[in-house]
Amino acid sequence: MTPAREAASLTLRALSKRFGAQLAVSEVDLHVEPGEMIVLLGPSGCGKTTTLRMIAGFLAASSGDIMLDGTSILGLPAHARDMGIVFQSYALFPHLTVARNVRFGLEMRRVAAAAAAARVDEMLRLVKLESFADRSPRSLSGGQQQRVALARALAIHPRLLLLDEPLSNLDAALRQEMAREIRILQRDGGITAIIVTHDQGEAMAMADRLVVMRDGRVEQIGRQEDLYERPATPFVAGFIGQSNLLRGTLEGGTQLLAEAGERVALAGRYGHDGRACLAVRPESIRVAVHGDADARAAGTVKLCSYLGAVLEHVVRLDSGLDVIVRGPGLGPDAARRWTPGERVSLTWNAAAERVFDDRDRPAPACNDPAIIAGGNQEWTQTR
Repeated sequence: MTPAREAASLTLRALSKRFGAQLAVSEVDLHVEPGEMIVLLGPSGCGKTTTLRMIAGFLAASSGDIMLDGTSILGLPAHARDMGIVFQSYALFPHLTVARNVRFGLEMRRVAAAAAAARVDEMLRLVKLESFADRSPRSLSGGQQQRVALARALAIHPRLLLLDEPLSNLDAALRQEMAREIRILQRDGGITAIIVTHDQGEAMAMADRLVVMRDGRVEQIGRQEDLYERPATPFVAGFIGQSNLLRGTLEGGTQLLAEAGERVALAGRYGHDGRACLAVRPESIRVAVHGDADARAAGTVKLCSYLGAVLEHVVRLDSGLDVIVRGPGLGPDAARRWTPGERVSLTWNAAAERVFDDRDRPAPACNDPAIIAGGNQEWTQTR
């Protein structure tokens, strides 16, 4: 597929939206490169859909700016912003055929009949629905309707493609298939795209970069590996993938006294004392024999679940906290299956743990052996 124009860049500057006294979106800053696919990700009510609707022109921004290729579009109505939009409900016209649905945007732009017909044919071939041109949308499956909505959005050669939870009405298998298809179409066409979703697996599969939002604010922007391996906050650590989160008090930069009373020996040393949160991903933890020399915590196996490629254990710490541990379920490196009731130790290395301070920001790690030997106070003085 060859776009009619070069892909556009998008810039949001301190974009905010208020509904009365409620601040739904707060000073969002974002730059999207031409041809990049960005996913706005977060729980319901975090402001991602409101942000998308401001970009589309369906909602007026309370403050800030929206720019396409460096030019502000705040003053343009939605129909003049030249954006293709795919809604959660697909929003197909039930009284029009598939072909007429795809053709609709072209007719509104007064594209010549022959050119419009050729473009419709091209789009239906692109989404593999050329044999459905004369069908009614009501006769199509959910996945087929989604393809029609995508073809209609792409037919007008949009400067920007916006997708609002486009896969939420599909079953799990079809969601994965359509996510791959949308990503291939977007990448092959060099289209700049913004997608809204609350499904982190969907977001990880489709994005060039992720924008994680919470309570109207941006928590972190980055590539999948940035957010997964280096989460900026405990919220990101828990929302992207899964993490075991233990809140408590950091003592001496080397031990966490969890709120439930558990004392956890950290693998690293940190330049912070006081309230803190430890995040460790299940796949980074190893279950070892009780009393292991590298033990970080001790507990009792409560459950062992074979999930095919993954073997999952639930280990209950002595304080009552449950820790999830995952290892390979197949092959020569398959993890040992522990029996419920067995006493075990949990171990991990310093690279696996992420410690956050009382402001939910990464606590600085002290890796200099000379400073470590001098204690936490010396480390603090040399920052």
